[in-house]
Amino acid sequence: MPFLGYHGRSRPQGGRRLAAAITAGVMAIAAMLLAPLPAAADTPWLNVSADGYASFSVPVASVEAGVGQVAQVAIEGNFGPSFAWAEFGLTRRGDAWSGVLGPLEPGLYSYQVTGDGTKGLKDPTNDTGVASKPLWSTFLVPGDAARLLADAPQGQGGKVETLTYRAKRQERSALVWTPPGYAARGHKAYPVLFLRPGDGGSATDWLDLGRAKQIFDNLSIQKAMEPMVVVISDGNGPGDDKDLRRAVADRYRVHRDPAHQAIAGVAEGGTQALRAALTSPHQYAYAGSFSGLLSDGAGRADANAINRHVKLLRLYTGNVTDPAYNVANRLTKALDHAHVAYEFDGVNPDAGGNWNAWRENLIDFAPRLFRKVSDHGPSAGHGRLKGEFTPPAPGTTPTPFVTEDGFVTFETTTDFQDAQHVTVWANWAPNGSWLRIPLTRTGDRWRATVGPLDPWFYYYRLMVDRVAVKDTANPTQVTTEPTWSTFLVHGDEARLLTDVPAGQGGKVESMTYRSSVANQDRTALVWTPPGYDPDRAEPYPVFYLQHGGGQNYTDWVEMGRAKQILDHHFLDGNLAPMAVVMGNGNVSDFNKELLENLAPAARARYNISSDPSQQALAGLSMGGGQTFGMLKAHPGQFAYVAAFSAGFGSAAGVDAEAINRGTKLLRLYVGDQTDFVYPSFMTSLTTMTDLGIRYEFDGVTPGPHGWDVWQKNLIDLAPRLFKR
Repeated sequence: MPFLGYHGRSRPQGGRRLAAAITAGVMAIAAMLLAPLPAAADTPWLNVSADGYASFSVPVASVEAGVGQVAQVAIEGNFGPSFAWAEFGLTRRGDAWSGVLGPLEPGLYSYQVTGDGTKGLKDPTNDTGVASKPLWSTFLVPGDAARLLADAPQGQGGKVETLTYRAKRQERSALVWTPPGYAARGHKAYPVLFLRPGDGGSATDWLDLGRAKQIFDNLSIQKAMEPMVVVISDGNGPGDDKDLRRAVADRYRVHRDPAHQAIAGVAEGGTQALRAALTSPHQYAYAGSFSGLLSDGAGRADANAINRHVKLLRLYTGNVTDPAYNVANRLTKALDHAHVAYEFDGVNPDAGGNWNAWRENLIDFAPRLFRKVSDHGPSAGHGRLKGEFTPPAPGTTPTPFVTEDGFVTFETTTDFQDAQHVTVWANWAPNGSWLRIPLTRTGDRWRATVGPLDPWFYYYRLMVDRVAVKDTANPTQVTTEPTWSTFLVHGDEARLLTDVPAGQGGKVESMTYRSSVANQDRTALVWTPPGYDPDRAEPYPVFYLQHGGGQNYTDWVEMGRAKQILDHHFLDGNLAPMAVVMGNGNVSDFNKELLENLAPAARARYNISSDPSQQALAGLSMGGGQTFGMLKAHPGQFAYVAAFSAGFGSAAGVDAEAINRGTKLLRLYVGDQTDFVYPSFMTSLTTMTDLGIRYEFDGVTPGPHGWDVWQKNLIDLAPRLFKR
């Protein structure tokens, strides 16, 4: 079976033209990531690239001026799985707190800056805002999926104005969108859509977060919806409907009959729309519930009246992270039982109960109003309801609880019942970056469901009032990171990271040896392939695989899934039989440690070759730097060499001819813009090309400076060894 590739695009082997092109393309990125930014208020704190990378650089001086001195700064925003609210931690570099997140999917994102978990700050360099959330700013990641969210060309869209009216002896207001070409006078009357926000929301949310104006403008320009007047109210309750409808009819040229009235809303606003359709079907001919929370009432509904007066009742829900998901299960059953006609848009697999889903709902709903449509089914890609989602009862199972479709429920023990803020920090941002997702207090525990997560290997820790804590309900361990736990989401993409059937894989053994460099006994882990024969006439090739800074010899097994990757490749027929030695690189003289201590000890215990043509060396980050150091100091000692997320360093004293003569394969890997060594790595390509060193670089591995990238690097590298 062929192994999986994870690179962005193919590139030829090293050459001057390649490195020059790469360098020209990344100089601006390198400057952005490495150069300290001035603290001027007009310097953008956020830059969004055309391909969806969000680069934040928040001046330390601005944070201190706004909220005082802080130890941590995070960007809070809807960046999590299913667009859940999450915290993206920034790193202090010089005079700025900075970080790169992405690539983000096309769409609208909202965010605020937060210090020490509680001190919020508005980005003063972003002139967008959310009226109901004064600290929030927004930004749009362009793309085909977000084209209806973009501003319409100047002068081609409709208009939004404020309508003031009286209800229950109080003065209230609503926002009103009128379509392109609408005139205050004339004979044509327009149908009306009444939009409601969620509980605690305001009418402005439909503009600031729902992008309702842009959606209506673009649909109108494309003639994809009927010309209509849209009234967005604050959702003060059905008691205000009569007063609001009267005020709209008095001010605008609209139809007054129910056949030209529609109502829709999000969350509690969707509940109000449902109640109106089920209890007063003579008022609105069209009703849409976007994550509405009404699960009762259908049994008392007058199905004949509803089916006669309501032309369209369409229901929407997000995935199981949407509070309306279980409600939708109950409601659809009740409507079916009551013989009430309705349409269901299906389960949105990619969003929960949030504005990312509700914008899509509006885009689907508006074109169905006041016209005949032929398509009454769910949106493309939406699935069916599979019954109610019910995680295990508190305290009944180890966490996390992982469903077969990638939803993960975390739950703390009762140890943190007095905590104020608990999050789960994990590698579930785009391509494996790290985000913290808040948990909700549930009784004397904290709990949250996150997902859907792509099949892969995940690691996490609890953050309790900003202090890292091990999830003691999860039995997994990481030696070098005592607060980390791990879990696996199964699926085809993660096959190479899963355990092979018992008895079919290779063996991992500990090897203790004496280190003259460290003056102590040290340990390495050694993987030998299935069928390893210590008496084989021909010694096995050997691959020395190094860890990174702050890690040790256990990490490639516990975090890198090296055993699983090697086992699968071998069983798939992709791997040359070899031994893999994972040593401890935390030493003052790595070259001496490897050549005089680790390698001789491995040869004494295992049937492995000392021939340079049968030896390979690779490492990640610090281990990649050590690999380059060995390549420079002892060219030809290892015929196969690879570096993951590391820079070549200085060109001084490098014998390029000896490297080329003695190296059969020099293959280089790096993450994308979220990998902080990306700029220095790209500079290394130029350095090596200028020296005339032959190398392979197949493009970036999508992801940050982390295990998601390095696992994919090993998956790509291992089958290439000892086959030339």
